[in-house]
Amino acid sequence: MRKLVVGSRRSKLALTQSKQFIDKLKAIDPSLEIEIKEIVTKGDRIVNQQLSKVGGKGLFVKEIQNELFNNDIDMAIHSLKDVPSIIPEGLTLGCIPDREIPFDAYIAKNHVPLEELPKNSIVGTSSLRRGAQILSKYPHLKIKWIRGNIDTRLNKLETEDYDAIILAAAGLKRMGWSDDVVTTYLDKDTLLPAIGQGALGIECRSNDIELLELLQKVHNNEVANCVTAERTFLAAMDGSCQVPIGGYANYNNNNEIEFTGLIMTPDGKERYEHTEVGTDPVKLGNRVSEILKEQGAYEIIRKLNEEASH
Repeated sequence: MRKLVVGSRRSKLALTQSKQFIDKLKAIDPSLEIEIKEIVTKGDRIVNQQLSKVGGKGLFVKEIQNELFNNDIDMAIHSLKDVPSIIPEGLTLGCIPDREIPFDAYIAKNHVPLEELPKNSIVGTSSLRRGAQILSKYPHLKIKWIRGNIDTRLNKLETEDYDAIILAAAGLKRMGWSDDVVTTYLDKDTLLPAIGQGALGIECRSNDIELLELLQKVHNNEVANCVTAERTFLAAMDGSCQVPIGGYANYNNNNEIEFTGLIMTPDGKERYEHTEVGTDPVKLGNRVSEILKEQGAYEIIRKLNEEASH
């Protein structure tokens, strides 16, 4: 096998999960020579604005995809929730490895439970999806925008006027943070995760047969089916970072995929949610999308996308 160059965002989390994935490949073939090329994306450069206000899909992937097209890297290791549902022609997701915990982590000062936070307590999140779901269940709370890596956000919880923050649990786990930091992991009934949360997507050129064969050795087919249902729903709903959209699929005890899709208004006042069970992930994602559209969910997306384009 030739020497491989991996493209990764420069953040500590991105580099850590890239190194962890490279270790998986080397466990299969210790002779592999792999180097990481750090790439700064538009999403990394914009640190003083809410990402949903910046607009556009692929804020964290476009520059990396360009390096693939230019043959400057062989593969990219993405957090799958950052990857738009449509992959450019000529590129493919060569594998979806094992998924880390897909849920959100709630971290509060003095570990005050979410349901016990007093009126007007401030919860920090940079996600419209998290904010909308919290406001819908706990309208007496306030959502305040927060950006930065895990360390920065944990520091802001201690030093600024936040009473609690919500982060993706997968990032904390991959960075080796102890469970003691987390007040509670929020299950899907409390906070439905982002599409693809906790999963990685390994992107490469569609014609790189040698690399694709290697990547298949660390591919997790069950995880791939689950995130396919989620990403099909995202594409069918035309979801973007302007829209509070969530989706989570997992295998139930009957070895069928159970998929729940969610669309909300940012203020949490309107909520459209539906669950379907089946074996075909694409049909599942499309079916949930059709039902939510029939219920009127697409009107939220249309309005939010229209506002963002003005």
